[in-house]
Amino acid sequence: MPDFASPAAVAAGLADAGYLADEGLAMAGFLALRLHRPIFLEGDAGVGKTAFAAALAQAAGVELIRLQCYEGLDASQALYDWDFPRQVLHLRAVETAAHGALSADQLEADLYDRRFLIARPLLQAVERAPCVLLVDEIDRADDEFEAFLLEMLAESAVTVPELGRITAPEPPVVVVTSNRTREVHDALKRRCLYHWVGHPTPEREAEIVRVRLPGVSERLAREVAAATARLRTLDLVKPPGVAEAIDWAAALGVLGADAPGTETLGVVLKVREDIDLVRASDVL
Repeated sequence: MPDFASPAAVAAGLADAGYLADEGLAMAGFLALRLHRPIFLEGDAGVGKTAFAAALAQAAGVELIRLQCYEGLDASQALYDWDFPRQVLHLRAVETAAHGALSADQLEADLYDRRFLIARPLLQAVERAPCVLLVDEIDRADDEFEAFLLEMLAESAVTVPELGRITAPEPPVVVVTSNRTREVHDALKRRCLYHWVGHPTPEREAEIVRVRLPGVSERLAREVAAATARLRTLDLVKPPGVAEAIDWAAALGVLGADAPGTETLGVVLKVREDIDLVRASDVL
């Protein structure tokens, strides 16, 4: 893992990867790297939390391993699973070759060998470190999965009952994100550095649009950023994030438009009531 000398160096590396981080986020990233602590990013959907992890991996020149959280996520999807078909084939081959020379205990022990283990994201991160592990949208997972994750966050280790404890030779950089659809427990937060990722200022959002869409004019980028900021002042069900602003600018660029209007609201807003509210207002 590269040794970034300062938060400014982290910000520069992220910028080279196409991500414009503010001072607070660059500082959080720097401390996470230096202290070998997970970083917990919370904020509205679409503000760049997931993109930060991808850019950090690119800036550091390491692999990004992503675990997408959802309700019902458990160890077999997050940590490991056993390759049952291969185990059965192996058992039949051994039984045929050994002709009863091996005991049942020996056969069973041979079945639970590392070669039959399918590594899921958490185990992959431990075995492939240095890397960046993205635990995305932890607020979508169940409380039980949060507790299951604590060993990884605190000690860069996981436990496979049949094989024992596996510890990363070098701690992976762990980025945990949350859209705050529910409160994440303090036990998880205590193990992480925390940073709230808010919506950028219109000026910075225009810069982000220009970085992500070099073909878009500076004027259109400013118009889209200003219009997106005005939309966020309304009482919307789903306020637009940076990702939607980028999509809006891309759509307007394809249309050859100079400024955003209500005819393209379906690009930036995804709830009918929000579109009706904007059309009834005078923000555009």
